Amino acid sequence: MKTWVCDSGQKLEIFIPFLGKYRPLTGRCCQTCTPRSWDGFYHAQLSSLGFCSAAQVTEEDTRYRGWLVRRLCCFLAVWDWKVPADTPRDLPERVYRSRRVRDVAAGQARGSEGDSGSRRRWKEKALEILAGIQAPLSLPVLRLCSWVLLRLLSRLFLSVQLHRGQLEMVLRAATTPDVPLVFLSTHKSRLDGLLLSFLFFSHGLGVPRVTVGSLNCSPRLRALLRRLGGVFLPVGMEQTSSGQDGGLPGAVLASYVEEVLRSRQPLLIFLEEPCAPRRLSAAAHEWLAPVYRAVRDGAVPDVLLVPVGIAYDLAPDCLEGSGAHGARPLSLSACLWAACRALRRRLGCARVDFAQPFSLQEFVAKTLSRQSSAGKPPEELLLPTILGTHQPHSERAEPEGLAPGTAPGSEAEDKMMVTKLGLHALSDGTACSAVTAVGITSALLLHKHRQGVLLSRLMSDFAWLLEETLVRQRDVGFSGQLRALVRHSLALLRAHVALYHLAPPGDVLVVPEVSVEARWELSQHSAALLPVFAGEAVGACAIRALLLEMLPFVGAAACPSSITLSQDELLHKTLALLQLLPPSLLGLQPCQPLEHQSQDVLDKLILCGLLEADESENERWLCDLAPRPFGKWQPWAEVDFTDSDSDSEDVCKRCFKLRDPEGSPGLLLFLCRLLSPVLETYARAAAFLEQPSWPQPEAACAGALQQFLAEKDGLGESGPGGRGSPHPCRAARGMGRGLPRGFLSLQSAPPGAWR
Repeated sequence: MKTWVCDSGQKLEIFIPFLGKYRPLTGRCCQTCTPRSWDGFYHAQLSSLGFCSAAQVTEEDTRYRGWLVRRLCCFLAVWDWKVPADTPRDLPERVYRSRRVRDVAAGQARGSEGDSGSRRRWKEKALEILAGIQAPLSLPVLRLCSWVLLRLLSRLFLSVQLHRGQLEMVLRAATTPDVPLVFLSTHKSRLDGLLLSFLFFSHGLGVPRVTVGSLNCSPRLRALLRRLGGVFLPVGMEQTSSGQDGGLPGAVLASYVEEVLRSRQPLLIFLEEPCAPRRLSAAAHEWLAPVYRAVRDGAVPDVLLVPVGIAYDLAPDCLEGSGAHGARPLSLSACLWAACRALRRRLGCARVDFAQPFSLQEFVAKTLSRQSSAGKPPEELLLPTILGTHQPHSERAEPEGLAPGTAPGSEAEDKMMVTKLGLHALSDGTACSAVTAVGITSALLLHKHRQGVLLSRLMSDFAWLLEETLVRQRDVGFSGQLRALVRHSLALLRAHVALYHLAPPGDVLVVPEVSVEARWELSQHSAALLPVFAGEAVGACAIRALLLEMLPFVGAAACPSSITLSQDELLHKTLALLQLLPPSLLGLQPCQPLEHQSQDVLDKLILCGLLEADESENERWLCDLAPRPFGKWQPWAEVDFTDSDSDSEDVCKRCFKLRDPEGSPGLLLFLCRLLSPVLETYARAAAFLEQPSWPQPEAACAGALQQFLAEKDGLGESGPGGRGSPHPCRAARGMGRGLPRGFLSLQSAPPGAWR
């Protein structure tokens, strides 16, 4: 941030972004799991194509011009949008004639009297299940609802941003012959399905079939959503753990997904529930399994998966809790009433990001190759490839593709593959999601300025955190003058933030409210910063755990910068913390080994300036390449060519010292506070296990744990680390194993220690 004084004497504050006018290159696919997809549909110029607002339709978006057109442009534009593909008219007959449905019907009808009558009965039952899954699209109703939604979005949001380069990338992938698109999206609100369906329809991607998860709808609302492209799980599938053994409903669902993929109609699958962010939902398992089996069995040659990230300044959560998990189904009148209530206030901006499409066939082949290579010695893996004799493992899939029947066919292996696919796509969708201005402001108020801060200091910290976010190759969903951005964020958070004008200094004091609702709201918005700083946050908590363990020996008055930390201890603490927390919670890629991630965390701590290598003057490191006179010293004389253990005493151990990075005061404490709500929840779960109330059923255990957390913190299930954390009982079971002592005592230090 710079201050420029013009000729009139007025001071203007100008913020210069770290990366200039170009956005960071986000959304690249995983180079480990999909190396061939890395160069597909993506080039560096896509990042400089700018943005468009999908909620703003002008005369230029129609084929007509004139005064009347400018007033009816929304209606004319919606009426001209095309539907590139739709499910075939003979879809019910194709589904019933599929091998899966016929086999299940024949197996269940065996032994019954009347062959023709039994066949007719099973056909009617299969068609009834299919009618509950989907309905033919109604184009007049679709265009009318799209026009209403366009008017609603223009009133709710200042803009619905869409990257032109990402849109061009997806349109290019949609032209691939015989390869359908499946969009795997994060889920932030109940409006996401309508929003994404509207975006695809308005930009020539077709009307996708949108999967509906745990939303409990009334019959009228369910029928309307099916006419608009919504697809529902069969009733018999909601109680099963896998669609493969779902009987006739599972067979009908699998055959329906195959026919949708064959017709190249886009399919949109939500990977999580709005109440449980960064956690793969049960409905996502049910929808991903037929897609995986369609490629495995050769029903379609391949599928291009497109992770989608959604970001809101304020999520439209008016429907949250009214029908998602409640006993009363959500009705059409309740939706209309919620939309009318939402029109009373603006929700800021919304942003939709598309990550790079990648091949499902390639992902499965690489995953199977890594599984077959696990535990093999390096010479067994490398020598056949170097000599060019044969493949290291005859049972592994070919790198060029996954041939039908080569993948393992057991239910457990299929479920594991679907889980890996879903978690990887969820990580990609989280990584490409933009960070909002409200998220940055909430993180600063919650984790750095809990007691209040002056507006000028808040603006300075906003600029610092923005640059730190851009440096880590994460995009932001805003632009503009710094003062306007901070005031826009405070205006959206006005229900939980108090502003006091200080007359003598001419500044404004910003104080967040001390209440459970305010803390919960700020934590919800600031949760988008955790995947950005996940590596540094884990490393900072590991450092603080080591310092807390040293606190009884060095005393609270000791300076942390004078303490030397061992690399082995840091890696051990970091690895223990990575083993405790799930990768999806941190936004980390699940395909990377934990040992590599712990080393990457240590490298990030060095790059951000929190750690500095401690090298003694009298100590010569093994990597010392300083020139010396040739005649006095022969380097080969001291080289030991025998096998030596890397942990021998002759090898110098790396040590580090803490330092406060320039321009980033209090970075260590800020990073610790980003992860502290989750660690506090784990610590309280461990304290809950000490109560003598065992054994008891899992449902009763979960309820008792939630009540225990509510009494302790006042947040309970909806608090930080509550809904977004893993299952409380499963998390509690692992608390006693391998958890370092310092992790459970983040709040045990004296008030002035390590600050």
